[in-house]
Amino acid sequence: MIKFADEATITVISGSGGDGCIAFRREKYVPMGGPAGGDGGKGGDVIFVVKHNVRTLSFLRYRQTFKAQNGLPGMGRNMHGKDGEDVIIPIPPGTIVKDADTGEVLRDFSLSRPGKASDKAGTMAGKDGEQWIFLSGGKGGWGNTHFKNSVNQAPRFAMPGQAGEERRLRIELSLIADVGLVGFPNAGKSSLLDAFTNARPKIASYPFTTKIPNLGVLTIHERDIILADIPGIIQGAHEGVGLGVRFLKHISRTSFLVFLVDLSDENWRQAFSILLEELSAFSPRLAAKKRILAATKLDLSEALEHYEEFRTMNPGEEVLGISVFSGVGLPELKEAIFRQVTAEETRPAEADAASTEELSDGEGFQIADGENPFDMPDEDLLE
Repeated sequence: MIKFADEATITVISGSGGDGCIAFRREKYVPMGGPAGGDGGKGGDVIFVVKHNVRTLSFLRYRQTFKAQNGLPGMGRNMHGKDGEDVIIPIPPGTIVKDADTGEVLRDFSLSRPGKASDKAGTMAGKDGEQWIFLSGGKGGWGNTHFKNSVNQAPRFAMPGQAGEERRLRIELSLIADVGLVGFPNAGKSSLLDAFTNARPKIASYPFTTKIPNLGVLTIHERDIILADIPGIIQGAHEGVGLGVRFLKHISRTSFLVFLVDLSDENWRQAFSILLEELSAFSPRLAAKKRILAATKLDLSEALEHYEEFRTMNPGEEVLGISVFSGVGLPELKEAIFRQVTAEETRPAEADAASTEELSDGEGFQIADGENPFDMPDEDLLE
């Protein structure tokens, strides 16, 4: 069974340059041959490449060291050594590369949303095929040919190749989604994702059926909007209760959040405030995001009776009532999501600076768009 991972620590090493050669040309009928030592080849680079068909960091579980080839030494007859081959590390969009020792963010491969500013290189961050040369290989040493002069016409020395570099990196993945679905277990997040998208998350009548985040694509007005469903949060999650808040980092890049509150639950009055407290304990920036409150399960009589009181309790919030079972309110929620995402895209690019904030430890995730080919064993997620 292939496991999904969203964090890894790896060691990357660029190739060393090849040594220069000490040689002399001694051929029949060639007078004054002189020095003929070739240069060493350049060492290979360490290159990160964004690949949209790479969804997780699971391949890093089985290969923690990436080393580029060394350049070959120079040879006689002024022949240069072969350059070392680069080592290519494919990564999914949304990957953050950090120094493993200092925690410094070295590169953030976040997807830029339409209308946002481009990165310094002039390309959209997270573009498929985007390359970043993290470590350059060492230069090859000069052969003795370079040191010939009028004073020393037969130099017997050459330069050694430059050594490669080695770094330990912390690779983290944060899902690229427009909207994050937040709620208690059994609030209806997976059901909503199932109704809005082609994703087919696990749905059941018991808590914590969702143990790893799922992605789905909502298509509305010829626009694709990515929704992220994270495992249910309960009171004390920031202290590790339930599945904790390990997955909240996967909605840190979203434009806004949809809070789902099950009005048929006995604790429906406290649900929204508890969820907001847990998000604030994890990240004040996350709790301050724009949001919509979706009152769920209005097909049940007790939930319908609580709806008006719920709206009254939250006068400053946009509250919508929905039922995935009957379809009530779903078109209105789709339009509200589209409106919010469109509004967030018009904000200045500086507003996205919070995307590189410190994120808590995570365990893994599953991407679902259509049928999921993989699943993570429960025992790897439950403590």
